[in-house]
Amino acid sequence: MAAARILFVDDEPALRLTIPAILRMHGFDVKAAADVGEALRLIQEQAFDVLISDLNIGEPGDGFVVVSAMRRIQPDAVTIIITGFPAFETALQAIRSQVDDYLVKPTDADRLLEMIDQHLHSREPHRPLPARHISQVLTERSEEIVQRWRERCEAHSDLRRTRIPDDYATELVQELVHRLRRHRDSACPVGRQQSAERGRQCQQRGDPIPMMVEANRLLRNAIADVVQENLLVLHVSYIIPDMMQISDGLDEDMQDCIRAYLDAERRAA
Repeated sequence: MAAARILFVDDEPALRLTIPAILRMHGFDVKAAADVGEALRLIQEQAFDVLISDLNIGEPGDGFVVVSAMRRIQPDAVTIIITGFPAFETALQAIRSQVDDYLVKPTDADRLLEMIDQHLHSREPHRPLPARHISQVLTERSEEIVQRWRERCEAHSDLRRTRIPDDYATELVQELVHRLRRHRDSACPVGRQQSAERGRQCQQRGDPIPMMVEANRLLRNAIADVVQENLLVLHVSYIIPDMMQISDGLDEDMQDCIRAYLDAERRAA
C-alpha cells in the first residue's frame, strides 16, 4: 500500500525540519512548503492525502488561503490547521465544518499522528460550501453581530450607562449590507438620512459623542470577528475591498451622526 502523501506548510524553518522528519519516520511521504505561493504550486502539481498548514504563514490568516485552495482542488484531502494563538480556538471551532481538525502550538507529535490516522481511516469526500460574499454572511448572522456588540457595550463601563438601543446596530448592519450590494449593483440605493437620525436621537437621549464613537468601534470589532470566523467560505478576492467598504461605511455613518448631533445641540441651545 502506497504511503499517504502529506503537504506540510509552515514559515518556521525549524518546524519544516522536525515535523516532516517525524512524519517520514512513521511512513508518510511528506512535502514541505515555506510560503503560500509554494504551497499553492504543490497543490496544483501533486496529489495529497493530507494538508497540515500553519494558520499564519508570513501574514495572519494565510493558512486559510491554502486550506481553501486544497478544498477546491483536492476535496478528498484531510485538512489540519496549526495555530500558535490559543485565543483563536473559538474561531477555529466555528469553522470546523471546513477544517477537519486543528492543533495549538507547540505541536504534540503523538497527537498529530493520532489525528492523521483517525481522519485517514474515517474520511469522506468533502463537499465545500459555495464561495460567498461578506454581505451574505452579515445578513445571515446580523442578530449574532448585534448580540456580540451589545455584550461588548455591557462590558464597557461608560457605555453600560448609555441608552443606545439595539436598533442602532441592527439598522447600521443592514445599511452596510446595502452598501456592499450597491458596490456590485449600482441600482441598490443607500440613504444617509438614517445616520443623521441616529445622531439626533443620541443628542436627545444625552449620549455623549465619545460614547457614540466607542459604540461604532465595538460594532466594527463584532463584524470583524464574524468575518474572521467565515474566512474559509468567503470569496478571497473580495474580502479586502468588502472590508474597506464596511470601514468606510462606518466612518461615514459616524461623521453624519456627529454632524446631526451638533446641529441638534445648536438648535436646542
